[in-house]
Amino acid sequence: MSYEPDLSLEAMRRLCRKAGAGRVGRSAAMELAKVLEEVGVEVAKEAIEFTLYAGRRTVRAKDLMMAYKKF
Repeated sequence: MSYEPDLSLEAMRRLCRKAGAGRVGRSAAMELAKVLEEVGVEVAKEAIEFTLYAGRRTVRAKDLMMAYKKF
């Protein structure tokens, strides 16, 4: 079964170019999407914990920022 990223490959290529890459292969873009998705899910899980601890059901930007800073 093939991996289909939720993040667009073109967005991953733009991120790599922004970091200084001249050319970005499809496999590199796919790997970056996979890594960012894994990290993003972990940050989101942590943000949900902050949200629930605060007695809310809606995740807010401050929850995500606190979760991000924890990493």
